Amino acid sequence: MHHNDKTAKAFRAHCCPCGSGDWLGVSRRGFLGGAAALGGIALTGLSWSALAAEELDVGQAPPRRPLVVKPVLGYNSPQRRPQTSWREWGGVQTREDFENELSRINAELKALEKAADFPLKFLPVSAARNAEEIAPAKKEIAEADAAIVYAAGGWQVLESVNDAAKNMIIFCRHKSGPLYLWYEIISARYLRQHTDHLAVKGVDDEDVVVDKQDDILWRLRALCGLQNTLGAKVLAVGGPAGWAHARTAPQLAKERFQLDIQSVSYAELGKLIKEARADNAAVDEARRRADNYLKIPGTTLETERIFVDNAFLLERIFRSLLKKTGCRAITINNCMDTIIPVAETTACLPLSTLNDDGYTAFCESDFVVIPTGILLANISGKPSFLNDPTYPHDGVVTQAHCTGPRKMDGRRYEPTRIVTHFESDYGAATKVEMPKGQVVTNVIADFDAKHYVGFRGKIIDAPFLPICRDQIDVAFECDSLELAKKTRGFHWMTCYGDYLKEFGYALKRTGIEWEVLT
Repeated sequence: MHHNDKTAKAFRAHCCPCGSGDWLGVSRRGFLGGAAALGGIALTGLSWSALAAEELDVGQAPPRRPLVVKPVLGYNSPQRRPQTSWREWGGVQTREDFENELSRINAELKALEKAADFPLKFLPVSAARNAEEIAPAKKEIAEADAAIVYAAGGWQVLESVNDAAKNMIIFCRHKSGPLYLWYEIISARYLRQHTDHLAVKGVDDEDVVVDKQDDILWRLRALCGLQNTLGAKVLAVGGPAGWAHARTAPQLAKERFQLDIQSVSYAELGKLIKEARADNAAVDEARRRADNYLKIPGTTLETERIFVDNAFLLERIFRSLLKKTGCRAITINNCMDTIIPVAETTACLPLSTLNDDGYTAFCESDFVVIPTGILLANISGKPSFLNDPTYPHDGVVTQAHCTGPRKMDGRRYEPTRIVTHFESDYGAATKVEMPKGQVVTNVIADFDAKHYVGFRGKIIDAPFLPICRDQIDVAFECDSLELAKKTRGFHWMTCYGDYLKEFGYALKRTGIEWEVLT
């Protein structure tokens, strides 16, 4: 890159393209004043006294909305006729067969609801032999988030449910009970409509399950994550942006995921911080919460205590703003030049603690990747770790950032050192000791929101290199050069566990392609 190139982007000592804002192609003044133009709704007229007056439970985020599922049993009741074919394949033929199957389905649904590690609610089972009989249940099917068709038989039942349902799963029995008719013909008769190609909109082979209840469960987990992500409200402190794509990323996030971005300017935030610092009760509460946090087993303080106190005051402001806007997600933009001088700390620790309590909280306001973090968290019920990846080599990639959640498994605190933010050597940030051997899901978002890549990895080290504080070396199974060539965008999202199937199943409903490298 030539230094006299007018389009050249200046290097700065930041892992994120923040600071002046010009690196993004948006002036600082235009950026701070143009949140609505970049896809956000700007909030104004905020005051700490009004926010503090509202009752606020400092603790867990509002829970994910339950996935509401409508089960439907399609069946036949054939009558014997002499010297002709009077019944189709299947073991649900008589009234007794039907009643036994209905009882079996209800028992399985009850077991699924109990086993689910996500909020799930089943509506009563409806049974039908044809389109006319399913008609009374159409309203419930349409209002539910998904429908499961137990395809023992019945003609026009699949078509009728698919016409009304937001999402449809088709369940067929081979050995888990009486064999179902559609176990034979679901592909040729329905999905392909007597052709050699998929011919039905809104459903495909991935929506068909044979026998296994776990295969129903992971699909429902994916749909729960999706329905909690589509239309989600996101609080963008400093306005929405995107790593090197500030103009397009928020709009693409709205188009693909219908995100409702609520923006708070730094002028508004600065006023709230000053007012909160003059509120003795708020300051005392922040100190008490800092005390409690530092007493968590495995916590080591390696920065100035005042940075931690100030971080919990800032976090309290964020919680109040989240409640006021009805958001479960928050992101901070351009924080190095804005939050530090006013808050006298960094936003790293507040974002970490918010993630620990079930919010999705990210720095850099990178709407290229933020939708993936929200979706991954809503699927897994665990925090998503936004990180800077390095170049993959020898089957290993280093991933790091300064805002790592401590409850990466959604339950327990990992041992953590509270240190400074690396690039500023200031404030309070976490150095989470993520354990060796932990399986992780990695999602890579592209700048155009057209093609995401995912792979399964395993943490093999949590070093302390001179880079962002939360850092892991992750081993992967695919070829290093292949991963390097398939890498898109910049930031990655990572969570504990393997959720590649769920993520891809949900993602296909957004129109974004999904490629798994594992």
